[in-house]
Amino acid sequence: MAAAAAQHFVACQPGIANSARSPSSGTALPSKNRGSSNATCSPGQIAYYQGLRSTRSTNLGQLQSHAEANFKQVLRKALSVGPKGPKGVVTCSSGMNLVFVSAEVAPWSKTGGLGDVLGGLPPALAARGHRVMTVSPRYDQYKDSWDTGVSIDIKVGDKTESVRFFHIYKRGVDRIFVDHPWFLEKVWGKTGGKIYGPETGVDYKDNELRFSLLCQAAIEAPRILNLSSSEHFSGPYGEDVVFIANDWHTALLPCYLKSIYKPAGSFTNAKVAYCIHNIAYQGRFSFSDFSLLNLPDEFKSSFDFIDGYAKPVKGRKINWMKAGILESDRVFTVSPYYAKELVSGEDKGVELESIVRKVGITGIVNGMDIQEWDPSTDKYLEVNYDATTVLDAKHSLKETLQAEVGLAVDPDIPVIGFIGRLEEQKGSDILAEAIPLIADENVQLIILGTGKKYLEKQLEEIEEKYPDKVRAVAKFNVPLAHMITAGADFMLVPSRFEPCGLIQLHAMRYGTVPIVSSTGGLVDTVQEGKTGFQMGDFHVDCEEVDPDDVTALATTVKRALEVYGTPAYATIVQNCMDQDFSWKGPARQWENVLLSLQVAGGEPGEEGDEIAPLAKENVATP
Repeated sequence: MAAAAAQHFVACQPGIANSARSPSSGTALPSKNRGSSNATCSPGQIAYYQGLRSTRSTNLGQLQSHAEANFKQVLRKALSVGPKGPKGVVTCSSGMNLVFVSAEVAPWSKTGGLGDVLGGLPPALAARGHRVMTVSPRYDQYKDSWDTGVSIDIKVGDKTESVRFFHIYKRGVDRIFVDHPWFLEKVWGKTGGKIYGPETGVDYKDNELRFSLLCQAAIEAPRILNLSSSEHFSGPYGEDVVFIANDWHTALLPCYLKSIYKPAGSFTNAKVAYCIHNIAYQGRFSFSDFSLLNLPDEFKSSFDFIDGYAKPVKGRKINWMKAGILESDRVFTVSPYYAKELVSGEDKGVELESIVRKVGITGIVNGMDIQEWDPSTDKYLEVNYDATTVLDAKHSLKETLQAEVGLAVDPDIPVIGFIGRLEEQKGSDILAEAIPLIADENVQLIILGTGKKYLEKQLEEIEEKYPDKVRAVAKFNVPLAHMITAGADFMLVPSRFEPCGLIQLHAMRYGTVPIVSSTGGLVDTVQEGKTGFQMGDFHVDCEEVDPDDVTALATTVKRALEVYGTPAYATIVQNCMDQDFSWKGPARQWENVLLSLQVAGGEPGEEGDEIAPLAKENVATP
């Protein structure tokens, strides 16, 4: 097990000693230091770290006062009363201790839906009165986080690595960041797509070591970090916790818990829920790499995997996700229909369908951030609106959007938007081949996204061919994404597979009618003829574009255009805006299933408002 060094000084309780104690024995340990400056600190002082470099000694008393003052300021904001009542109130303080572990957590790190879930679900559970922590890597020097002073030694491969913990308390959640050069030094500037490799499609060669480190650090966090950010909770979370591991990067967590901690009498009541966000990414590595994980041989069968692919090596492999599924206490995914797809066969289950079928799986639709995505307050829109003013406002916003991208300004021309990664999963190659089939319609298409270069080039060529119909913007542009979501009449989501999807939720929130393929969460969230249009199930083979899929896309778009401008279209728009896609509903469902794990001390929560303040954007500073 990891050895702790130092103590967490976030609003420390009186009487807590400054010396570190061993997590297993309770014996005081000598401080484990990164730099010599920490060793020279006198009693009552700790070293302050910026990144991995000790910059100065800080008086403990001053640090405690600063932490307490910050907490009081946050609490005042959280409990302040606005025109609609309290901005955020914790309604009970005896719920579950929940620890989410993930490679991404929005807004600090995000490449897709995984980061969004870790940004939105934990605050919703905290609002129900549970004590909630997230643990993720510190990829950048986030200016709103601060060094806890806690470091631990962890065995990774054949070496011992020292990590530190940084902490932010925001929206009722303890956000913990694991600080180590394997995370921080690899990512310069804001994280973007560099979390898993130096460029899209290229992984870091030491990813197994990086995420082994994350899993072990995450197990230690709830029992060694003395957190007192809330008036309802104080001190360490302890060992009676529910860990929620997410995707392959955290699949080792239940394995370490079973092989190292529980045999030693630690975390005996803890449980692990494992959530699959995208089964296409499983963490497959050479079988010889099992020795790097420092797990007993009896776990080999959980990892053992043979497929027909030559990557990363030919033949026998280890599969992290397979082990995570088998060794966890409960398995989740991000929509009910995606759960059905995962057990339906090899195509959708990506060769793990029999494993998922064996253990069972629960699908819960994701929510969305209804504060960031709110047409009545959206700062990127010239005109804000709600369900009572949506049709008039969208005409004006459409004109602004058309002018922004250089298309003819005409509010009577229907506009179709596409926002997403330019890659095969998202169906952008299917869209590219379908555009010539719908270009003869009275319609404009605006495409926003980055991804594979051949797709960017293909869309650029299509724009040149249809300059009055198509605009393709191959860059990351948040303001334009909001403008398209509000100004377009339809939003196209032609994914080959989509575990849940957020684009269609954003679109409906803004009264933009989704046109979606019939897969995963798109089936659960978009009702044919009531809140959008379904194109049917696309083929999952990403190596080629099936002509039937191209035809289905073009046919459904034409069907939607026939409804545009009619009373039926106005009804669909209203139905879209009447939907509730907040995290409140999903949080209740998650709570019910997590309570069934029966971890000691866990109690049902109560309905409550999310805790302010809202973290709206990435706050990393290069």
